[in-house]
Amino acid sequence: MADAALASPTSGTATRQQRDPLGRIGLAAALLALVGLIAAPFFVYPVFLMSVLCFALFACAFNLLLGYAGLLSFGHAAFFGGAAYVTAHAVKEWGWEPLSAILLGTAGAAVLGLLIGLLAIRRQGIYFAMITLALSQMVAFIFLQTPFTHGEDGIQNVPRGHLLGVIDLNEPLAMYFFVLAIFVAGFLAVWRIVHSPYGHILQAIRENENRAVSLGYRVDRYKLGAFVMSAALAGTAGSTKALVTQIATLTDVQWQMSGEVILMTLLGGMGTILGPVVGAGLVILLQNYLAAVGFPVTVLIGIIFVLCVLLFRRGIVGEAIRLLKR
Repeated sequence: MADAALASPTSGTATRQQRDPLGRIGLAAALLALVGLIAAPFFVYPVFLMSVLCFALFACAFNLLLGYAGLLSFGHAAFFGGAAYVTAHAVKEWGWEPLSAILLGTAGAAVLGLLIGLLAIRRQGIYFAMITLALSQMVAFIFLQTPFTHGEDGIQNVPRGHLLGVIDLNEPLAMYFFVLAIFVAGFLAVWRIVHSPYGHILQAIRENENRAVSLGYRVDRYKLGAFVMSAALAGTAGSTKALVTQIATLTDVQWQMSGEVILMTLLGGMGTILGPVVGAGLVILLQNYLAAVGFPVTVLIGIIFVLCVLLFRRGIVGEAIRLLKR
């Protein structure tokens, strides 16, 4: 698709025209979802909704790298958890205002993404995945040993503070709409990147990297840019999550968190805009509401994942798009 768009502008225009009905359906679904999210805190526990939004943003950030650039990273927990620690420390120990602390966490994740990306981006496939996993585990070990993280206790009782010194984020609705605004901004950023010429080049690299090289594109720079942007957005999600749950722990930075975001993305639909949001909502819903049945949640999620792989190989949203195209 993106390959064809690079090769022939005419064919790209035709493809866009064919996609217009799907685009309108997607836009309508997104607007309906936004209306639902605005009304949701009046009917559903706000902290649960905020957790879903944080992990949905995390999954969208990961999908930007995997779904559109074709890079499977096993190290995104480093950006998510690292930003959570930075934000929690800035708010609790330095008394920073919440938005500034989130921006600091995002910047820290972007810098960490740049450092890891510079080391990993020249490798492909399983080698790239293993390098990101190894470097992520090194980051987790550093956070375990560094005094400011308080080891296995983590940073607890993180105050939410006042947004811009005015809005009290201890009020559940105020905090919810703050988190919703961050999610919408992050989601629109991903949408804009994917639909920009830069995003089309990323998809061309994913489809046929050798052809992109032959066309003169410096693919390493494009992939590194996608890696850093994905890391920064994952950091935004982690920073926001630290304020929502008021805690930053080693769970946020360990490899299991990287596995969860991969699961969310694949369940919802890799390479689709709404897929990661659906996948994150499904996984968090299972973790929160099915734990009470006494059956191991991880096993239950694993069974659902196997069923989805067998029945919905493109993910839930991916299969829905395929049916609409018929």
